[in-house]
Amino acid sequence: MFTGIVEELGEVTAVENLGDASRFTLRGPVVTDGAKHGDSIAVNGVCLTVVDLDGGAFTADVMAETLDRSSLGALAVGSRVNLERPMAVGGRLGGHIVQGHVDGTGTVVAREVSEHWEIVKVALPAHLTKYVVEKGSITVDGVSLTVVDAGPDYFTISLIPTTLALTTLGHKGPGDPVNLEVDVIAKYVERLLGARSGEPVQ
Repeated sequence: MFTGIVEELGEVTAVENLGDASRFTLRGPVVTDGAKHGDSIAVNGVCLTVVDLDGGAFTADVMAETLDRSSLGALAVGSRVNLERPMAVGGRLGGHIVQGHVDGTGTVVAREVSEHWEIVKVALPAHLTKYVVEKGSITVDGVSLTVVDAGPDYFTISLIPTTLALTTLGHKGPGDPVNLEVDVIAKYVERLLGARSGEPVQ
């Protein structure tokens, strides 16, 4: 489990196409400190398993399902990525409950620059709109954020200077894809209520 509090802005140093999968090597000295084979690290909000470690870098295999559902397939050598290690038991939940299981991708539509923050508008897939509510939580590229406004096919988020400087969201422009994970509690509630009513759950 993660919290959506990015620990480090890493970099893709190698990409190997394996046909139905890809192997990424990513530089991240902070998140690899003390890491070992089999550990989990969130990359732009996607939970990946450490396959190999070399100094301050780690390698992870990404299967076709993940490439199809997330924006990781668009990464190339030199791409910057948000990195986070799982939350330690007894640690502070600084963001919200994040599984690292991406529900889909959104697209940055516009940015509104202010003196001390930026408002970013993100278009989202129709099947996710029911989970996004004003002042609710959402994970964007692995960053735990609060929804400012929830529209029929979009939402907006407000980014403070720290988020702009220390995550990929400071560099995303209109047309860029972002990974989205909605609040898992909403999905469980929907499933439970659907089972109780006898209605099929989408």
